[in-house]
Amino acid sequence: MAALTRLLKPSSSPSISINLRRSLSTTTAIVSDIESQHHHSPNFSEPKPARNFQWVFLGCPGVGKGTYASRLSNLLGVPHIATGDLVREELASSGPLSHQLAEIVNQGKLVSDEIIFDLLSKRLEDGELKGESGFILDGFPRTIRQAEILDEVTEIDLVVNLKLREDVLIEKCLGRRICSQCGKGFNVASINAKAENGKPGMSMAPLLPPQHCASKLVTRADDTELVVKERLRVYHEKSKPVEDFYKTKGKLMEFDLPGGIPESWPKLLEALNLVESEIKRSAVA
Repeated sequence: MAALTRLLKPSSSPSISINLRRSLSTTTAIVSDIESQHHHSPNFSEPKPARNFQWVFLGCPGVGKGTYASRLSNLLGVPHIATGDLVREELASSGPLSHQLAEIVNQGKLVSDEIIFDLLSKRLEDGELKGESGFILDGFPRTIRQAEILDEVTEIDLVVNLKLREDVLIEKCLGRRICSQCGKGFNVASINAKAENGKPGMSMAPLLPPQHCASKLVTRADDTELVVKERLRVYHEKSKPVEDFYKTKGKLMEFDLPGGIPESWPKLLEALNLVESEIKRSAVA
């Protein structure tokens, strides 16, 4: 896949964007082509071959952003960067921010822009040293300020907004488990939501762990019903301006999840005009 070209725009944003801008390095190839594409609404059916994808995944906590972003990351050969994972890694590190983050997360509040940008800048810098190019951002930006600053420092090609019934979301969040040894996530909830109030029925099978992880599952401290509902309330309050921001730019693609991974994955690929088998053949060639 072609090397990433990042388009940096003149900035009038606060100083918080400086570190992030440094992390998003510039190359000289095909800049004029990207600039011409920027003046038109994106055609989701025509992927840009000139550079790696720079996508954002939005959606409520627990909707499955990490699952689908990770799958697309593997398929397209671009890094999946989840701000939630960055926060959890910092929490586990017992670093200078860990105590402050623990208090914020356990109350269902949003982590400040300053902390998120610091963590994201460090992750991008580390990835650049490893030769990474392109990205799928998962759970970022969450606020209009974050979206505006990100827009100042790089060009986002597409924003995928995953949507799911709220009652199913809550049930999914309460069923989440993490293996304390390998760190992989699973879900023990077996969901069978009935059709009601115009909403279609929906079934989701549990995502159970292999035998060697089954005895090591733990529940995240913030996955309680009270905290989950508060996270959803805060998210809805903050997310609408972000969705409108990208909708105005013609970059927002709404995607209603029809069910679990078996039902949703092929439909998401279809919506993105991606054919899994062709991409894999191209990668091997």
